[in-house]
Amino acid sequence: MVVRSWRHIKERYNLIGVRCKNCGTVYFPSREICPKCRRKTDFEDIKLSGRGKVYTYSVVHVAPKDFEKQAPYVIAIIELEEGVKITGQVVDCKPEEVYIGMPVEAVFRRIKEDGDDGVITYGYKFKPVEN
Repeated sequence: MVVRSWRHIKERYNLIGVRCKNCGTVYFPSREICPKCRRKTDFEDIKLSGRGKVYTYSVVHVAPKDFEKQAPYVIAIIELEEGVKITGQVVDCKPEEVYIGMPVEAVFRRIKEDGDDGVITYGYKFKPVEN
């Protein structure tokens, strides 16, 4: 578990995606083959803005193990300014306040803790942007 988490630090902690040098399409997480070009190509890292809008969402009332205390909570697909869609939890608001098209921004938060004195996993979540 710890090893797998460390492999994804760049993406998880900094919201780093990749841009295809051939067609310019941005992806998150990174990949080796561009689905648009349909071939292996060169990619360049791109720091994603973390700003976007709620594309769709669901309210989780019956949470999986390790997340029971957070229920009810919102899991959403966020469309970032760069066009990438990523999944994340929407925080700092009530579930009934979330709506499709709601402007949000990424924040760095605690995701979960493994075991009684285990490793704490951090990553991105999304909070509403105040206009």
